[in-house]
Amino acid sequence: MTVPGGNETAADSGAAKNARGPLATVLTANAVSITGNSLTLIGVPWFALDTTGSPGKAGFVAFCAALPVLLSTLAGGPVIDRLGRRRVSIASDLVCGLALAMIPLLHHLGVLEFWMLCALMAVTGLFHAPGEMARHVLVPDLAQRAGTALPRAASLYDAVARGARMTGAAVAGLLVAFLGADTVLFLDAATFGLSALLVTAGLRGVPSAEPMRDGPRLSPARYRADLREGYAYLFRSRLLLGIMVMVMVTNGLAQSWSSVLLPVHAREELGGPAAQGLLVSVFAGCALAGALLYGAVGVRLPRRAVFAAGFLVGGAPPYVVAALTDTTAPLLVTLAAAGFGVGVLNPILTTVMYEQVPEALRSRVVGASTAGVLLTTPLGGLAAGFLVERVGLTPTLLGIGALYFLTTLAPLVFPSWRGMDATPARPATPPEGIPDGGSVSSSGPSTPAPVPGPGGTRPRR
Repeated sequence: MTVPGGNETAADSGAAKNARGPLATVLTANAVSITGNSLTLIGVPWFALDTTGSPGKAGFVAFCAALPVLLSTLAGGPVIDRLGRRRVSIASDLVCGLALAMIPLLHHLGVLEFWMLCALMAVTGLFHAPGEMARHVLVPDLAQRAGTALPRAASLYDAVARGARMTGAAVAGLLVAFLGADTVLFLDAATFGLSALLVTAGLRGVPSAEPMRDGPRLSPARYRADLREGYAYLFRSRLLLGIMVMVMVTNGLAQSWSSVLLPVHAREELGGPAAQGLLVSVFAGCALAGALLYGAVGVRLPRRAVFAAGFLVGGAPPYVVAALTDTTAPLLVTLAAAGFGVGVLNPILTTVMYEQVPEALRSRVVGASTAGVLLTTPLGGLAAGFLVERVGLTPTLLGIGALYFLTTLAPLVFPSWRGMDATPARPATPPEGIPDGGSVSSSGPSTPAPVPGPGGTRPRR
C-alpha cells in the first residue's frame, strides 16, 4: 500500500540533497586543495633549504611563486565568468599538479637546477590564483541554492579550510621529516588532481559554474572597462580600500613567516620540520575553532571590535615569542591563541564584501581587491631571506612583529572602519558614475582572504 505523500517526500529529500551537492563539492575540493597547500607550505621551503642551504634562496623561491599570483589576479577577474568557473578551476588544478610533480621528478633524474625550481613554482603561482578565485566566485550562488545563510556559509567555508590546513600541516611535517620534501611534493601534485576530479564531477550542469553566454563578447576594450569598473568601485569605498591596504601589509608580513622565518627557526632552534608541522597544525586547529564559534554566535557581535581583537592576538605575538625563545612549548601556546583570533577574520571579511559590493560588480571588485591584498606577498619571503642573512633571525622577527602590531591598530584608529558594523538595509547598488554591470554574472566570489596569520598558509588561488 502506498502511503499518500510518500513519493513527494522522497522527491523533496532528493531535491534537497541535489541542492546541497554543489556546495558540498566546492567545500570538499577546497579542503583537498588546501591540504595539499599545507604540504607545499612546508615541503617547498624545506626542499629549497635542503638543496641550496640558503635562507636567501628559499626566500627567492617564495618570491617566484608569489609574484605570478599577483599578476594573474590583476588580469584574471574579467575572464573567469566568460570561460566558466568550472573550466577554470579544473584547468588550474591540472597545470599546477603537473608543475609540482616535475620538481621532485627532475630532482630524482639529477637535472633540476635552481632556476628550474623557481620557474616551476612560478607556473604554480600563475595558474592556481584563477582556480581558487573561480571556486570562491561560486560560493554565494551555491549557498543560496543550498538554503544556507551567507554568514554561516562563509564561516563553514573558512572552517573547512582551517581544518584541512590543520591536517595537512601535521601530516606534512611528519612526511618531510621521515620521507623527505620531494615525496611531499609528489603528494601535493596528487591533491591537485583529486580536486580537479571533484569539480569535474560535482559541478556538472550547475548554471553558475558554466561560461556566461548572454553578455558582450570579451574584447580588449570590454576587458579594460571591466578592470576599470572594479578598481573604481574599490577606490571609492573607504572601508573596502582600508581593508585592502591593511590586509596587503599583513599578507606580506605573514608570507615572510611561513616561507622563511618559521622554517629557519624550526631548523635552527626547534628540531626540524616535525616541530614546524606541529606548530602550523595547532594554529590551524584553533583557527578552525574560532571560525566555527564565529559562525555560531558572530552575527550578534560587533564586527569591528572582534576583527581588531582577532588581528591583535593573531598578528605580532608569535614573532615576538619566536624571537625570545628557543623551545617549542611557548610558541605552541602563542600560536594556539593566535589561531583562535585569526579564525574570525575571514568570515567577517567575506560577509562585509558581500554586503558592500553590488552583485553585478562582485567579480570585478574582488578581482581588484585580491590583486591589491597580494601586492606585497612576493616581497615577504624575499625580504625575510635577505634580512635573516644580513642581520640575523632574532632582529628580523622583532622588527617584523613591531610592524605587524602597528598595522593591526588600523581598525581602532581610522573612522572609516566603523562602516564594518553598518549592515545595508537593502542590496548594495553601484555608486553614481559606475555602470550597473548588468552584463556580468550576478554571482560573486568571496572576499580575498588574508594569509591566515603567522601559522597559516599562503592561499592557493
